[in-house]
Amino acid sequence: MTAFDPEQFEDKYVHYMDELQTAYRNAYQHFHGRYDSTLLKAIDRRVLDGSEPFYEGDGEFRVELPENPRERAGEVPVDDETFDAVLEEFVDRIEFELRRIFGFEDD
Repeated sequence: MTAFDPEQFEDKYVHYMDELQTAYRNAYQHFHGRYDSTLLKAIDRRVLDGSEPFYEGDGEFRVELPENPRERAGEVPVDDETFDAVLEEFVDRIEFELRRIFGFEDD
């Protein structure tokens, strides 16, 4: 667990880069083997690389996605409905991992 300071999270890439990378990596690993690897890689490398995590207060985080995530992902072997569901699940997992890493959520 990393000590968390909401004010430092404003400059998260300076103060919490390792924790952010860990949260995103843990979320990816959580889904590895559950979904098609082409889909996961597209979401991870083309959509989530443009996302922005925010601290909302009271131990809650929000991950804001870039515009047009489906278009950014390019060709993936699923329909739009499946893509949206997996992306939403991925974002929820990142938010959970952020809460866990910063001590707001039990394992």
